[in-house]
Amino acid sequence: AVVRLGGDRAFYSPGHDAIQLPPVHVFRDVNAFAAIQAHELIHWTGHPNRLAREFGKRFGDDAYAFEELVAELGAAFLCADLGVPSNVRDDHAAYLASWLQVLKRDKRAIFKAASEAQKAVDWLHALQEPLQAAA
Repeated sequence: AVVRLGGDRAFYSPGHDAIQLPPVHVFRDVNAFAAIQAHELIHWTGHPNRLAREFGKRFGDDAYAFEELVAELGAAFLCADLGVPSNVRDDHAAYLASWLQVLKRDKRAIFKAASEAQKAVDWLHALQEPLQAAA
């Protein structure tokens, strides 16, 4: 993944296929930085050349909310795998409202999102296998 440091927002840009993260010192601690990076890496896995998930067009639409739910679950799974503690972020409240709308319309959405999140984590872990074999 292309990861660029700078600015004051963390996001994945599908058009540029790059992750933008503020510098580490902006975060509460290194674990918060790692958790946000994990979230953005899960988004990165959704690119059409990787797992091809639908990202949504704007904040609040169902596809966007679903992708955010996938990214949050995937980041939680990834952080748990890596032993990185994750904490509630200030922006979780805004995301929860959109997740609830998706979950109310589709009772299976949480299971679909968890499945997509696990696929993303598995895909990221598979990238490490050649490196581990070489070591």
